[in-house]
Amino acid sequence: MMQFNVSSTERDYATDYDVIIIGAGAAGYSAGVYIKRSGMSVAILEREAVPGGNTGVSPLVENYLGYNAIVGSDLAEDFKKHYEQYGKIITEIDVRDIKKEGDKFKIITNRSEFTANAIIITTGTTHRKMNIKGEDEYYGKGISYCSTCDGYLFKDKNVAVIGGGNSGAISALYLKGIAKNVSIIAHSKIKKCEEAYIKAIDEKKIPFILNAESEEFLGDGKKLTGIKYKDLGTGDEKIINIDGIFVYIGVIPQTSFLKNIGMELDKHGFIIADEKGRTSIPGIYAAGDVLSGSEEQIATAVGDGSRAAITLYTDKINKKF
Repeated sequence: MMQFNVSSTERDYATDYDVIIIGAGAAGYSAGVYIKRSGMSVAILEREAVPGGNTGVSPLVENYLGYNAIVGSDLAEDFKKHYEQYGKIITEIDVRDIKKEGDKFKIITNRSEFTANAIIITTGTTHRKMNIKGEDEYYGKGISYCSTCDGYLFKDKNVAVIGGGNSGAISALYLKGIAKNVSIIAHSKIKKCEEAYIKAIDEKKIPFILNAESEEFLGDGKKLTGIKYKDLGTGDEKIINIDGIFVYIGVIPQTSFLKNIGMELDKHGFIIADEKGRTSIPGIYAAGDVLSGSEEQIATAVGDGSRAAITLYTDKINKKF
């Protein structure tokens, strides 16, 4: 039986496991269930205080099998409760580095050092920032990157969503039930979200401002008051007076902690893995949105997680790591 090095006076968790999963989202939970049911010890390390990943901040999920519609945080809670029957979630643990020492991996975090025979990385992504004037100044003062987190602050106010993809469309539809007015500002010339969302947006009469380049967030020094953008068709600069802006312009993979171990990443920092979730380092697997070429869907993240876990177990049996 594996022996754990535990100091109950400092923590209520072990530090040595068969498998460590980094990231408590859909892919991580799915992998954890399969790992534990294979007879291995497992723990998920999660940077945030509230686990759930991007599932947890989705306003509404309408394309996950078994649910006609469910709030993302509720679905994430279902995932969490299922996994907790099998394994441990350790929150507010920020992984800083991974090292290979003998036949084990050492996972270095802000609080403890963990060891594991194998690792599954399911850290996902975070929202990309605009990097334009006023963004840092008015973040939290009218600018947000999470409509489910902050939408209630703008009840009966005027808001806009920047980004015309699925995430922006879902957020605009969610905000329509809270705010007085909602509009979508997109850089593209066409509506890039799914047809079902376009139809819903049209039905709810949400304005879609296309071919627009956001240039500056405006405010009075205390709070956001509007946004200035350029109409790329005419070259004219325009201003929209609004109380809140929700930014959905893409994502950044959470892979900075892999810089020292030499894992193969694509040019954007996403993990390159084979169809089974094997990375370039034997014993380390990846699943979910952090993968290069990910579809960024909850269903595929769940599938990726289970597949990586099954592959890990098979590789262990065949002594491939």
